[in-house]
Amino acid sequence: MKCIVCMTHVPDTASIIKIGADGKHIDETGIKWIVSPYDEYALEEALKLADEGKADEVTVVTYGPQRAEAGLRECLARGAHKAVHIVGGEKTLGDSLAIAKVLAAALKDREYDVILVGVKGVGTDNSQVGQMLAELLDLPHVSNVVKIDWNDGAVAVEREVEGGHEVVESPLPAVLTAQKGLNEPRYAALKGIMAAKRKPVEKIELSALGLDEDTLAGADATYNVRSLELPPEKAAGTIIQGEDDPQAAAAELVKLLHEEAKAF
Repeated sequence: MKCIVCMTHVPDTASIIKIGADGKHIDETGIKWIVSPYDEYALEEALKLADEGKADEVTVVTYGPQRAEAGLRECLARGAHKAVHIVGGEKTLGDSLAIAKVLAAALKDREYDVILVGVKGVGTDNSQVGQMLAELLDLPHVSNVVKIDWNDGAVAVEREVEGGHEVVESPLPAVLTAQKGLNEPRYAALKGIMAAKRKPVEKIELSALGLDEDTLAGADATYNVRSLELPPEKAAGTIIQGEDDPQAAAAELVKLLHEEAKAF
């Protein structure tokens, strides 16, 4: 079995985000970039298949600027066999369809049995790329996956839905989007980190795929950023002291919930 994992390189979730000077992008000064946490679940599932002898090749693919190579190296250090870097993405950040078009163009002539994608990329959180990629490649897809039973030429997938889980069966090849709970991602061992430094990363320019980023971000764009704004600062909370008189504190809490929070 050959597995392809689509990875995106995102700001560390602990980063303090500031708006850039143009008002449309974040200020990248001092930002630490990491493999998107949901893509880690996708990668781990492919690596588990390799550990079990069910997959003989795990290839990680990303579409992003030069810094994204560090994310690919991280995936190689964890155990991926190959890495593909489609260089670009700065003008199409957040445009799910443009990203899916690029990935589809890069993958359409490759051999694979399954494509694993994180359910969303932390930072834009649109939860659209996996499904769009499947449609462009004319593949079945299952989203929000939390459990996979791999069968010969097919999968039985448990997916998260509102209020519970449902089980879906799908033939392979297919696109599966990984949700939290699917597995527990591994850390890279020192041996893997050293080996990853020597592994080649295949570089692909958009022009080699018959695509142009200016066109994707311009005439063909379905998504445009007009401006970015930080959420308003939260007002200071109210602390009710109830040690000496719990009954009075409870009454005060009910009053605040009714009059200020408008909870009822």
